[in-house]
Amino acid sequence: MKYVADLHVHTTASGHAYSTVLENAQAAKDKELQLIAITDHGPAMPGGPHPYHFSNLRSLPPVIAGVRVLRGVEANIIDADGNLDLRERYLKGLDIVLAGFHRDCLAPGSVEENTRIMLKAMASGLVDIIVHPGNPAFPLDFTQVARGAARHKVLLEINNSSLGGVVRRGSRDNCLALARAVAIAGGAVSLGSDAHFCGKVGELEGAGALAEKAGLTPAQIINTSLAAIDGFLVGRGRRPVAAAPPGKGTGCAPPG
Repeated sequence: MKYVADLHVHTTASGHAYSTVLENAQAAKDKELQLIAITDHGPAMPGGPHPYHFSNLRSLPPVIAGVRVLRGVEANIIDADGNLDLRERYLKGLDIVLAGFHRDCLAPGSVEENTRIMLKAMASGLVDIIVHPGNPAFPLDFTQVARGAARHKVLLEINNSSLGGVVRRGSRDNCLALARAVAIAGGAVSLGSDAHFCGKVGELEGAGALAEKAGLTPAQIINTSLAAIDGFLVGRGRRPVAAAPPGKGTGCAPPG
């Protein structure tokens, strides 16, 4: 299956990633991707950027090195009510909002507690994609989460980095179980590299194979189509990033 977009990419602004927006866009172009989402961590993450960083993302051109760029965030769920670490006025100005659990921002709870918090975050209307929900540090009731995501039209991520055994170890079985629950609930997933270095941009093969194994159809994997991504964003009340007009060369490319 061919994927046209990577919807979870970090830059140096996250404080623990090592490539720039331009380097990530060029890497995406080299891998024949048509779109990436720049989703640096929210300000509650140690080393994360100030909220002003996210309001100023509008200064980025919508197309860089020939690749469409969504200006987004990987926000942190920070309390029992499912609130995020960016105010609504910042979130609504972005092209896409990812959010999830991180130990540095919220202590893990029981299956019931984690599930209740995640459902509240999805019900807020502010979150487009839940990141790495297969993380075993935050156990969830996958059936409830999949049903809630389908109800609120939120995507659940299959995080490629979680499958490599380096971060969030033990995620693979959880991700497969969750993807199967999504297939049954009639929802959809997003594939994300969670790249913290440009060489990892577009690495979606493991996540894609897992999604297919779970019985998800191409229509349930949003990365398969720009039209699907645009339709999803419009359905979420966001304005999709327009492609550069032919011959205009919006954005820039590295020298050389």
